[in-house]
Amino acid sequence: MTVFQRFFRFLLAITFIAGSALSTGAKAQITPQTKAGTVVSTERVRAELMAQAPDGVVPGQSVWVGLQLAHQPHWHTYWKNAGDSGLPTQLQWTLPPGVTAGDIAWPAPQKITIGTLANYGYEGTVLLPVPLTIAPDFKPPLFASDLEVKLKASWLVCRTECIPEDGEFVLKIPLKGSTALNRAAFEAALAAHPKPLVGDSQVQIAGDTLKVSVAGLPAALQGKTLALFPETPEVIETAAPFTQAWQGNVWTAQVPLSSQRSNSPAVMPVVLEYRSGDAVAGYRAEAKVLGTWPKLAAAATVSPALDAALKANAGAGASPTGPAGPLSLAAALLGALLGGLLLNLMPCVFPVLAIKVVGFTRHAGDRRAHSISALAYTAGVLASFLALGALMLGLRAAGEQLGWGFQLQSPAVVAALAVLFTVIGLNLAGLFEFGRFVPHRVMLLEAKNPAANAFLSGVLVVAIASPCTAPFMGASLGLAVALPAAQALAVFGAIGFGMALPYLAVGLVPAAARLLPRPGAWMDTFRKLMAFPMFATVAWLVWVLGQQSGIDGAGALLALLVALSAVLWAFTLAGRSRIAIATLSIAGFALLAAAIGPNIIKPLETAPTVAATERWQPWEPGRVDQIVARGQPVFVDFTAAWCVTCQYNKKTTLANAAVLADLAAKNVVLLRADWTRRDPAISAAIGRLGRSGVPVYVMYKPGSAPQVLSEVLSVDEVRSAIARL
Repeated sequence: MTVFQRFFRFLLAITFIAGSALSTGAKAQITPQTKAGTVVSTERVRAELMAQAPDGVVPGQSVWVGLQLAHQPHWHTYWKNAGDSGLPTQLQWTLPPGVTAGDIAWPAPQKITIGTLANYGYEGTVLLPVPLTIAPDFKPPLFASDLEVKLKASWLVCRTECIPEDGEFVLKIPLKGSTALNRAAFEAALAAHPKPLVGDSQVQIAGDTLKVSVAGLPAALQGKTLALFPETPEVIETAAPFTQAWQGNVWTAQVPLSSQRSNSPAVMPVVLEYRSGDAVAGYRAEAKVLGTWPKLAAAATVSPALDAALKANAGAGASPTGPAGPLSLAAALLGALLGGLLLNLMPCVFPVLAIKVVGFTRHAGDRRAHSISALAYTAGVLASFLALGALMLGLRAAGEQLGWGFQLQSPAVVAALAVLFTVIGLNLAGLFEFGRFVPHRVMLLEAKNPAANAFLSGVLVVAIASPCTAPFMGASLGLAVALPAAQALAVFGAIGFGMALPYLAVGLVPAAARLLPRPGAWMDTFRKLMAFPMFATVAWLVWVLGQQSGIDGAGALLALLVALSAVLWAFTLAGRSRIAIATLSIAGFALLAAAIGPNIIKPLETAPTVAATERWQPWEPGRVDQIVARGQPVFVDFTAAWCVTCQYNKKTTLANAAVLADLAAKNVVLLRADWTRRDPAISAAIGRLGRSGVPVYVMYKPGSAPQVLSEVLSVDEVRSAIARL
């Protein structure tokens, strides 16, 4: 019976001890979220969910809610038609039955010019109001005093660069009584909402020009210069000047048609705006389009070489049923098998596998038991990989941007693994034996079910290996997420089979088993030696947590691991001292968990960034395109603190003096995309390169397809890629 088989009978107790720290932290974290659930602040925008319900929530009537965006100077977000670039703010509501949300009552925007482009959006502070309609038969839950409104909002905030941001909000509107603290803000926003015009407004197509005429405007505006904002995107040249004039009480304009037009509306809603100081007056007309639209411009495309490379990377260039399909799938399965085999060499996985294999030497003559154990272990590994793959594929199908190792983006999972490895390390070092904590009846049950223990050992090994991406795995996983579910799961199964193969070979092939050393005193020394890789893994996990939760989170985890070690040590004592010291150590652990446990899962206010003075700069969406457009090559390192291969490459190849000198000589811009914490933008970028996890290394050269390098980088490979620039 191996030490790891005994471990699983003690796992429930360890989970309870570790869970006390994590659950305490989770409860402490929820409270401030609830109190401040109406506000989300970033370095660029302060977003607040507001309500205007002066008469309370009355069935058959409406109340107003709205997202107020207060921008830092020089930053802006976008209108419903963003103009030449950008994206409008998106609002997703979660409301009780009987309550429905209407469309945003967009205030009139302003034109924001950036170089040769023009966007439509908002600077300063803007409120985006939305009406909530209360059904006549609306009945709140029994004893409820509030109407709970939940909002998930996303917005793109730009200056010269653009950053996607989002936030989740919770607002409780009293069912009875008045909510009118934000009346002035709502009145100003609704006053800035364009008023509908009655009259015969038209858009006449005249070659590459649109002749716009709008009737029904107030007489006070006659002779004034107005701004024009079409609601239909990609129709006019947004940044181009246009001429306007008044023909009696009809406002007219001649507007250049976009050379890249992509829409041909039959009715073209337009907003006209007059600004005088801080006063804004907006009017909306639905203009009927007269004439025939010119032929649409060809859709913008990338170069043929880039398109072919992207299709090849993403696996989209070969249909699974076409001639290249089986070859692609076969290559993916082979890469997955080799990658799974190499996972056994990872620092945290190898000690587990080594001790399990050495376990064979204790009962070298029982070949049947060894075969059953090997098969059960393989089944556990396969089942875990298939379950993990199915979970990732299911979440991606539901719209989540996830990749391999996504569970390590949770501080709670990282902390739980640190607890698990600490307990394993202390056991290997000889501090305690799991058999002392397990009742005799359970020990007998374990002895009768060795296959179950071997199966659970396979589950443990997959949990340990999940942060790693071995060579050959990256392309296979990238192709897997684009394949049908059955084929994708076959790729995950191939990784698991490759990982279980060494243990399976020792269990089923007598010739392989004969290569193992004979039992002896060396086994106890080897067992204690294997404790140190486990403690090294704990140190690495603490460092990973520090990247996610800061120095306070890492310090809290270290303190709790020390306290947990004291608890385990106390249970190894004998006599009355065991009861007294164990009681004190458990109490101390509980108090410590309550005091500092929340720091473990408390996220940093901002993700770790690279200092501007360093050679590497932080990756941001669109930044590669901007740099390449200037004619400079770019090297991007998609990495994560929990990725062992990433850290190895970072400390070796990417820190090599010759590599850095070559990069500097070619004026290569170095960007680092940190995926330690979940980032949908990075997930999407990795997916577009045909990968599903980190590490990913990409060289971008103006006018050429991006070059994706190997997962385990060599100095020669990187220098060769640089030489081709």
